Amino acid sequence: MTVKHHADDLIRLFNNLFSEAYRCHLVRGGDEPLYQPATGKGEYHQLQFAHGYFASALHEIAHWCIAGAQRREQVDFGYWYHPYRDAALQAEFETAEVVPQALEWILSDAAGFRYRPSLDNLELRPDPGPFLQRVQGAKAQMLTDGLPERAARFSRALAGFYPGRD
Repeated sequence: MTVKHHADDLIRLFNNLFSEAYRCHLVRGGDEPLYQPATGKGEYHQLQFAHGYFASALHEIAHWCIAGAQRREQVDFGYWYHPYRDAALQAEFETAEVVPQALEWILSDAAGFRYRPSLDNLELRPDPGPFLQRVQGAKAQMLTDGLPERAARFSRALAGFYPGRD
């Protein structure tokens, strides 16, 4: 059986699990993903993923699941983003992305969705092999140590929602 993956399903699953307890909504966005903390009492944080893409939503959810309380009070969790990077900035980016992408891979597996690593820099065209090995190692470590609570909850929700996953 072919499983259809729709971002709207992720929105419903995420918002049902985390909307009230964490005052956060997963929302479809435009060109770039962005996390916006709530600015006023009674408002919700917005976890925005790019273009309604399923993979982008999983990636942003992974970042959110890893972010601690202080990071969840900062725009884009306090991370920097440089669309054009030299080799040094690319190496820094890859180091920051290992754990989120390892969790993204775990969430992708739970949904029966193919994980594809993102090096996010088409100018340098870095070799994905070394990065993928680091992500794979982090994934194995997370599975051994156990997932953070929000990640475990979302992973279980995905596994329950998507039948016939690998």
